[in-house]
Amino acid sequence: MIPRRLVLTGAAACGTLAALPLRAAVSDPDRPNPMPEELRKALERDPTAPVLGNPDGDITLSVFFDYNCPHCRKMVGPIQALISLDTQLRVVYREWPVFGEGSDFAARASLASLETGRYWQFHSALMALNGRAEEASVMRAARRLSLDEAALRRGMEAEPVTRHIGLSFQLAEHMGLMGTPTFIAGDEAVFGEQSRADLAALVGRGRRTLGLA
Repeated sequence: MIPRRLVLTGAAACGTLAALPLRAAVSDPDRPNPMPEELRKALERDPTAPVLGNPDGDITLSVFFDYNCPHCRKMVGPIQALISLDTQLRVVYREWPVFGEGSDFAARASLASLETGRYWQFHSALMALNGRAEEASVMRAARRLSLDEAALRRGMEAEPVTRHIGLSFQLAEHMGLMGTPTFIAGDEAVFGEQSRADLAALVGRGRRTLGLA
């Protein structure tokens, strides 16, 4: 697990993510570098991103994950525990399918389920799969939840789904993220499996950085 802070390397700002000169790099923890508002909005307020916890919370924890990442699967419990303890925490999930075709299929199916109102049940089922998330295992999980398979497949190609996944890759590349899972709060990113206490500490530092604590 390597703590990383998002470091501003230039001052240019415009309305597109691609123009923002932000990269993730190790820096002095006593001299945090502010995240440009354009980037924070793209990271934390993307309307295609699933939100858990308090949607009106005072701080956002962004989670980059892949259904075939074993460390991501282990983070389900700690994230849920943190949400139950921190009533002001807003958690944004960024589906970032970096482990191949099966991961991409799972991410698209999961995002398509947002329209059904069953995203969190489906998300939990995919995180609990015994083995890889691939087309067959993903659709078995969907059928167990009585999701409409034909509608799900149509939704997987919808523009919001494609946009979400594309933005996840763009954000990750732009910030120089190392892989999954990555957690971002305030102006800091941490990579790798974390305990609930680790996540709480990250959120606490984020609140202090943003002047919320």
